[in-house]
Amino acid sequence: MKNNIRVSELFIYPVKSLAGIPLESSDLDNMGLQYDRRWMLVTPDGKFMSQRSTPKMALINTAIENGKLILSTESKTSHAVAAATNDSAKMDVVVWGDNVKASLVSKESDNWLSDVLGLACHLVYIPDDIVRQCDLDFSKEGERTGFADGFPILIVSQESLNDLNQRLEKSIDMRRFRPNIVISGYGAYEEDNLKNFCIDELPMKGVKLCSRCPMPMIDPDLGKRAGNEPMATLSTYRKWDNNIFFGMNVIHQKQGSIKVGDKLILNS
Repeated sequence: MKNNIRVSELFIYPVKSLAGIPLESSDLDNMGLQYDRRWMLVTPDGKFMSQRSTPKMALINTAIENGKLILSTESKTSHAVAAATNDSAKMDVVVWGDNVKASLVSKESDNWLSDVLGLACHLVYIPDDIVRQCDLDFSKEGERTGFADGFPILIVSQESLNDLNQRLEKSIDMRRFRPNIVISGYGAYEEDNLKNFCIDELPMKGVKLCSRCPMPMIDPDLGKRAGNEPMATLSTYRKWDNNIFFGMNVIHQKQGSIKVGDKLILNS
């Protein structure tokens, strides 16, 4: 079975904590999958916003059309986000203790999002020349990410979700865990052991198990918390060191492209 591990799904989340986009293929740039978490919502004082405190963020859809970010909801006319430029005003923002000099996008985007969410916020963008260093306890100098929690790529195996769903009264889908790459053909939770590997010809390394916050308890179709699952069940068998783990954080070692169907090759 380990000789037939393949990419079964790809996702990007252009705006941190908003809805994601399923893809058939994606380029990998120096921050991860292209467009992934390059934008983020922040409070007026620069603190990052997420579904943890604002679950209705899950109901804002994202799309990339001709390189431009499009936001939409069921109840509001879609909004095309202006591209950030080198001349864009900058704002100091904080994401998980990291201070980042981000670009403000536009007052129009701020107003659109503030109206949808019912609270004041800014949409910011991380420019190409800003290096947000990954945790040096698990990475090398220069390995970077955008506005993802800590690392550029999250991998989860379909078999892990299948195993979890067998333990739940009501099945959930992979969107709850917001992976970038879903793999199939691996045993449940065997992604825990990913170290050095390649997807097609792109070298990658697994660096840290993903400790989960309460976000998987938010139903992405409802934009609100729906009980204590799946975290209650996961805590019975995936909890140690006071954290619940599901998925593997990964750093790519080369830029290139990946697609659904690509083979994952384990390096000996």
